[in-house]
Parts: sequence; C-alpha cells; structure tokens
Amino acid sequence: MGAPVRRARHAPRYGGLRAVRNLVLALLLALPGMASARTTVVALGDSLTAGYGLPADQGFVPRLQAWLDDHGADVEVQNAGVSGDTTAGGLSRVDWALGDDADAVIVALGGNDFLRGIDPVVVRENLHSILEKTSARDLPVLLVGIDASSNYGPDYEQGFDALYPELAQEFDALVEPDWFAALRQGGGNLATAMATFMQPDGIHPNELGVDRIVERLGPRVLELVERADP
Repeated sequence: MGAPVRRARHAPRYGGLRAVRNLVLALLLALPGMASARTTVVALGDSLTAGYGLPADQGFVPRLQAWLDDHGADVEVQNAGVSGDTTAGGLSRVDWALGDDADAVIVALGGNDFLRGIDPVVVRENLHSILEKTSARDLPVLLVGIDASSNYGPDYEQGFDALYPELAQEFDALVEPDWFAALRQGGGNLATAMATFMQPDGIHPNELGVDRIVERLGPRVLELVERADP
C-alpha cells in the first residue's frame, strides 16, 4: 500500500470572520458615545445674540464658537437669537428652540423689554417661566442680563437690575448681569467706548465690541459646559 495521503489543514473558516464581525460591532457601538461627547449649547436671545448688522461670521455666536474652538472645547453653539425678541417672545419659542439636542442654554433676553419700558415684574415672570422649562429638562443655564439705565426712574432701574441675579440664585444658574460690561472695563470714557465698540445705532456692538464681549463671556460658557451632561 502507498503512503497515506495527508490532507492539508485549513484555518477555521469562521473564526476570522467572527473576529472581524466583533471588531465592526465594537466600532459601531463606540460611535454614539463619540458623537454624544460634543456638548450642544443653545443661545436663546435677541438681536445681540443673532448678530444684527454684522457679517454672518462676525456675530456673537460664530465668534463665541471660534473662541471655544481655540480653547479646545468640544462644543457646538446654536444660534437661537431673533432680532426684536422680548422675554415674552423667547418664552413662546423656547421649547422648539431647545429641540432635542440641547445640553446647556445661554438665556440672553431683556434688552428689548428695557427699550420698551416693560414692567420688570413682567420681565421677571417671563424669564422665570423660561427657567422653569430649562430646569424641568435639567439643562444648566447661563443667564445674561442688561444693565438698565435710569431712563425710567430709579425704581425701574433697581427692579430690572435685581431680577437677573435673583433668578440665577433661585434656579442655580450662572449669571452675567450685564451683556455690555466688557465694553466698560477699565473705566474709560463712555463716548469713546461707544465710538469704538458700537455700531452707529448705539444699540448693537460692532465686530470689535463682539470680540470684547466674547472674551468676557467665553470663560462663563466654559463653566456652563462643565455643568452639562451630554
């Protein structure tokens, strides 16, 4: 009889396929976690947030986004600013403005209420209702206010200025009482600051003004992001 024929041994067919399949599954399972790591911050505001009178890439939201990118923050800022909006307008659209993706919120409303002389009690009620909605979703908030002038008398000024820190304390929100504080830093001449940092209307900041505001608010937004749980 001849020598027995040896059959060639082949590697198991399914072991390699199983390993590839497991690797693919592991990568797919990792993707949702990777995507959810990016924090979404919704900026709910008026024309100051929307970037009124400025090129599309020079408004508050795109400049804040650039600042956060430069500081290595994995954050997307969504622009929910509507020119002319009051606190009542913000309240009417807060649910759809936040959508399903919001991890944190910047609430920057009240400037148009002040310009129209709306009672601070009404402004407080509207902001309170907005913060109730964000609180119900466990969304951390940075509340940005406007420093009222004495145009409507000292009682109005005092009532308006007090509502932002008081609401922030009630809802455990971060607060920046005055959107324009950065433009007055250093105690410089107000007329010079207006000419340097404001548009001709004297209401909205120009590109230089926006950058100043972002430099002041940027660190507060980083604090906000730390509170978020995407």
